[in-house]
Amino acid sequence: MLKNILTVFFLFILIIPVFGQASKEDSAFVRDNYTKLERQITMRDGIKLFTAIYVPKDKAQKYPFLMMRTPYSVGPYGEDKYPRRLGANSLLMREKYIFVYQDVRGRYMSEGNFEEMTPHKAVKKSKKETDESTDTYDTVEWLIKNVPGNNARVGLWGISYPGFYATASLPNAHPAIKAVSPQAPVTDEFIGDDAYHKGAFFLMDNFSFMNYFDSPRKGTVKEYEQLSQVEIKDAYEFYLNLGPLKNINQQYFKGKGKIWNEYLQNDTYNEYWKVRNIRTHLKNINPATLVVGGWFDAEDLFGALRTYEAIESQSPNNKNYLVMGPWTHGSWSREDWTRYGTHDFGQNTAKYYREQIETPFFNFFLKDKGTFTLPEATVFETGTNQWKQYEAFPPKKGTVKELYFLPGGNLSFEKSSEQTSFEEYISDPSKPVPYVDGTYSRRNNEYMTDDQRFASRRPDVLVYQTEVLTEDITLTGKLIADLFVSTTGTDADFVVKLIDVLPDNTPNPAPNPKGIQMAGYQRLVRAEVMRGRFRNSFEKPEAFVSGQVSQVMYELPDVAHTFPKGHRIMIQIQSSWFPLVDRNPQKYVEHIWEAQEADFQKATHRLYHSQQYPSHIKVTVIK
Repeated sequence: MLKNILTVFFLFILIIPVFGQASKEDSAFVRDNYTKLERQITMRDGIKLFTAIYVPKDKAQKYPFLMMRTPYSVGPYGEDKYPRRLGANSLLMREKYIFVYQDVRGRYMSEGNFEEMTPHKAVKKSKKETDESTDTYDTVEWLIKNVPGNNARVGLWGISYPGFYATASLPNAHPAIKAVSPQAPVTDEFIGDDAYHKGAFFLMDNFSFMNYFDSPRKGTVKEYEQLSQVEIKDAYEFYLNLGPLKNINQQYFKGKGKIWNEYLQNDTYNEYWKVRNIRTHLKNINPATLVVGGWFDAEDLFGALRTYEAIESQSPNNKNYLVMGPWTHGSWSREDWTRYGTHDFGQNTAKYYREQIETPFFNFFLKDKGTFTLPEATVFETGTNQWKQYEAFPPKKGTVKELYFLPGGNLSFEKSSEQTSFEEYISDPSKPVPYVDGTYSRRNNEYMTDDQRFASRRPDVLVYQTEVLTEDITLTGKLIADLFVSTTGTDADFVVKLIDVLPDNTPNPAPNPKGIQMAGYQRLVRAEVMRGRFRNSFEKPEAFVSGQVSQVMYELPDVAHTFPKGHRIMIQIQSSWFPLVDRNPQKYVEHIWEAQEADFQKATHRLYHSQQYPSHIKVTVIK
């Protein structure tokens, strides 16, 4: 029923319990060792939330609860219907916990009205006022009192949107909650997660995801319909032919997408977004926390890093751990994660995570089993394929340096001596720079490490690179782009890409069915976009003054990568990243989602690199 579009990598596809990786043996184990219960648990305001509970048949000991709250269905529904796997990984399933899955308020078989990223209410006006913290609290209270054989300890976990619900359980947490693992958690959808990045709308992912997720319901349902039927063969061509954003409602959603409309109409960093940022409430947190993220997570790389950071700063005494691996969205839950794109990590990083980190974490804090003595941050360093452990992240031993853009496409730790120096390019919204090479019907999930030679050949992409490195350079921590630009238009996007250029003698992989040429491969390490109208304030956008130099400074997501001796460091600058990101008209209009086709105009953008305007990237070098 849900076809074509639902084969797309949804923004949150992996948060649906990853039973697809389970074996038939696991499926038999669940049925043989667990009894399934389905209950409607009443919240303090009378709303009932559908909850599936899997209780170990072995009654020789008492078990802790391990719970995931989700907007993506706790199915299969029916007490005689069993999933193929339980819990965050099969080791935990075999350890035996009381596993709990709950449809959150207003989704699937739970009553009530669904609210996107339910705002947390630090001050409740009445005892019946609810948010996700109270719904979690009331659920835990019911479970402890009504499910026999529990040890009165609770853990929560979730990937992506369920990661948000795990995070939302932390403020004013029930005393029985002892361990929480927000994994790729959604946190701030305007600044860096899912909906917008630095004010630039993530078009392709949101269209495909909301076509399914944003479908209205009447009462409880076991399935959702699509908002529209659409078949996409060439995503670049489809979204370009679609035209301005307003056409999506006119041609497809017909105004029925509540969240889609909220996303577009709240196109500045206003209260809609601010009240949904759960990070501001992570104060005085008591449960131990394990925040997990992936360096190749196209959806919520921002969320993992910034959730850890928020707990560190606001709850300094919390047992707060960070794990960042070489993973896409949720791929740490796969049985095997040894490769990604052209990367070969030389080890099963998912196995290491579940055996050495995730399972010991929950066992220790919920069962008093074993030890958990990891340092605060466990980080996989790409480029060397090594796990690194730090007492904090970013590491405190780094040296902050500036990589300066220089004339002639050069990149150096030395500032330009030129009095006047710039490069310029023409950005044409009718021919936007693609985010990836090739033709794809859906988002290419390998774009975060793809070869960027296709972009470096375009006249609307600026390219800067270092000389061949004479020693390894490791960048770990924050990346800050500090650009001095001008435009002949009145609005502009800027995309900054950090790239590892492989030597000309790099051998091709074997086997090599795709015919990949690794000699000179320009491997993407990190990239981020900034909508220029927000350069001074995300709350108050402002037009560029045509021809006037402006500073555009913003953070890219953190990095942990070694550029080996013999490689080069490259930076590319461009003003479109399509159709990953919607097109900027380059003529300032109050609301881009209301822009007409005539508003989209060519513009010439300049990047300055002189003594007065020293455009650069701020990095942290680790020795």
